[in-house]
Amino acid sequence: MAQTAFGPGPFILTVNGGSSSLKVALFRDENPPVSMVRCLFSRIGFPDSLMTVVSGTTKKPESRTLAVPDHAAGMDLLMHWLEQAVGLGNIRAVGHRVVHGGVTYSRPERVTPDMLAELRRISPYDPEHLPSEISLIEAVGRRCPGLFQAACFDTAFHHDLPRVAALLPIPRRYDAQGLRRYGFHGLSCAFLMRELTRVGKTGEADGRIILAHLGNGASMTAVRRGRSIETTMGFTPTSGLPMSRRSGDLDPGIIAYLARTEGMDVERFHRMVNAESGLLGVSELSPDMRDLLAQEARDPRAAEAVALFCYHARKAVGALAATLGGLDTLVFSGGIGEHAAPVRARICESMEFLGITIDPRRNQAGEPVLSRQDGQVTVRLIPTDEETEIARSVHELLGME
Repeated sequence: MAQTAFGPGPFILTVNGGSSSLKVALFRDENPPVSMVRCLFSRIGFPDSLMTVVSGTTKKPESRTLAVPDHAAGMDLLMHWLEQAVGLGNIRAVGHRVVHGGVTYSRPERVTPDMLAELRRISPYDPEHLPSEISLIEAVGRRCPGLFQAACFDTAFHHDLPRVAALLPIPRRYDAQGLRRYGFHGLSCAFLMRELTRVGKTGEADGRIILAHLGNGASMTAVRRGRSIETTMGFTPTSGLPMSRRSGDLDPGIIAYLARTEGMDVERFHRMVNAESGLLGVSELSPDMRDLLAQEARDPRAAEAVALFCYHARKAVGALAATLGGLDTLVFSGGIGEHAAPVRARICESMEFLGITIDPRRNQAGEPVLSRQDGQVTVRLIPTDEETEIARSVHELLGME
């Protein structure tokens, strides 16, 4: 392979599309893959879209504003930039985060026409993510026909949930149509379990573990002997904990009530619970936990939103520990879990009955181990990295070709 701006190739490109963002990373194809550069397109669809590039060596971000009307446009801009920086011929494969794999996909797989047809079929499962993710795969295919592309599914980690955990209490005929609890943030969970195996005590990764992925999207997962046995998200990523803009679990009677009293239709309700609820809806100020923590002392709405988030997270820890029959390790991750020490402290407050006690100094400093030395439960902070997990999966798939 020819020398490039990021050294010799070949490279693996990872693509992680959110509802209004696009994260892309370039890795040298080694074992394990080596991060070279990361790029984030934020506020896609807005006039002030932002492209931020961070080198894997300097870690220094460089940003500029540009027009990115949709995810495919962002991908086209990125591929043009990569053509100049590394040459598209030096990219060996592209790995995509695909949020929903339905009942069919339980592991990363090479993209095929049949897979794209199945993803289009189940797009109603997740209209917030699947259509844009399909468009990203197609955009790469148009620019680089024949390039190896792989789909890495966020639901795969939870694919084999126990039947009782996956089953929805609705008429059985819908189960045959694929309506079940799926769980999400699986790429993050897989990465965290790899890291726990690496940094944890002997046998810790085989114990009773709760993974708390707390970011703009938030979920918790109970893991026993390395397998997901329960998780807070269900059929869609809207369910479970309150999140930045998503409501989390709601009484389904609210849908009928708003339809009768406000004439709210399905699309309007969908928009409300996915974009206008959660921290933003309760606070009426911001979906960003950093803003709310900064304002909670002077604005009761901010204080209430933070309290609600921590309350539901603490409740979820208790429920998941019950499914595990106890708890050995609690892992905090995601943007809030990694950076919001007050939130971690409040979630763990009054949890001594489960053996959870955190050291205030360690927590404030964001140390890798947050629990007290005499704590029965090891409380850890492990930064997640979905892009690295995608790159590892693609590297393994290439080795099987």
